[in-house]
Amino acid sequence: MKTAKELMLNYLKNVSDADKVSELFADDAVIELPYLASVGLPYRWEGKEVIRKFFQNLPDTFSGFHFINIQIHIDTPNQAFGEYGVEAMVKATGKPYNQHYMGRLQAENGKIKLLREAMNMVPVIKGMFPNTLPEL
Repeated sequence: MKTAKELMLNYLKNVSDADKVSELFADDAVIELPYLASVGLPYRWEGKEVIRKFFQNLPDTFSGFHFINIQIHIDTPNQAFGEYGVEAMVKATGKPYNQHYMGRLQAENGKIKLLREAMNMVPVIKGMFPNTLPEL
């Protein structure tokens, strides 16, 4: 049975493979990126199939999306907390997406039950909505 840290590292390694990464999640798992709500975007995905579809959209949204500079700060059998970055390009705008995430993962029965990630919204706005705010 995989620990929370093992699940997190597998998630981070396989984020661009929707089928492989979705297998890490429980059938009733949840992903939350709460700060996306501040710009009117969906921020919660529930259920393994919904999560798989979420990850299938990554290659359509970003070019070169992969995690870098991974640091795991909390490692218990059922919870892990880490920080990790992304350097990618937003396909729709051609703008860079250089992001720093913090993620808390809860594991249950060797699967991801909850993944909640925090992110800096400035790279989201600059990369995905470059003409909506004054230059930051």
